Amino acid sequence: MIGVSCTEFCSKPVDYWAPEIAKDFRLWEIFSEADHSVYRDTQHILEVLDANDLACQVHAPICDWNLAAMSDRLREASVKETIAAIEAAEELGARMVTVHPGLSSMAVGGLEERAAERAKAALRVIDKHVAGRDLKVAIENMPDIPFFLGRTAEQLNGLVDGTDLGICFDIGHANTAGQIDAMIDTFGDRIVNIHIHDNHGKRDEHLTLGDGEIDFEHVVGKLSGYRGNWIIESKTLESAVQSSSRLEKLIS
Repeated sequence: MIGVSCTEFCSKPVDYWAPEIAKDFRLWEIFSEADHSVYRDTQHILEVLDANDLACQVHAPICDWNLAAMSDRLREASVKETIAAIEAAEELGARMVTVHPGLSSMAVGGLEERAAERAKAALRVIDKHVAGRDLKVAIENMPDIPFFLGRTAEQLNGLVDGTDLGICFDIGHANTAGQIDAMIDTFGDRIVNIHIHDNHGKRDEHLTLGDGEIDFEHVVGKLSGYRGNWIIESKTLESAVQSSSRLEKLIS
């Protein structure tokens, strides 16, 4: 199924966006930030989704949060926030939660290996928490920004090694790091969610499909065995609708 996700949605209530999204999509990956925090008012969100015949996935929060934080208090709080989002997602009937793997220090260099070890420990806690639950947690690859963890397939593989966590393959992020083929070749069937958007290979632009330089025919061809959802991460709903029509032609 093709779904939509957009950070800009979070500045207005779910009541505003759900009817608009439902005109063109049946699946919404809710970005759990600001007005769309899934554990702040889970029952209300569920009622709005049901009223608009929308299924949902959840993107765990990323602001004020870091699974790789040097501060034990902040890291532990980030794990709790992520678990709270997972539990709320389950109440919403979601079967997929996307999680970012964390950040190294933006102020102090030389800490990436230590940050990665902390992220690995946090992900193991999350993995144990979701064992036996009727939903998947997918760890997302990051764009080519120095302090982001999980930019390369090798690093992301090290973070999830020893867990049953899935992978959210973000095609746009992978393109900025020259990692599209490496991600698909490394993770294969472990990819359980896909984020799709376009860029020119330098920045995480979240462009409409076809407005950048990603060879989506090549990417979709390599993903021919994938049977999960495709989440269009757009800047606007209008862009997502345009991307959806282009994506349908690619995967049909």
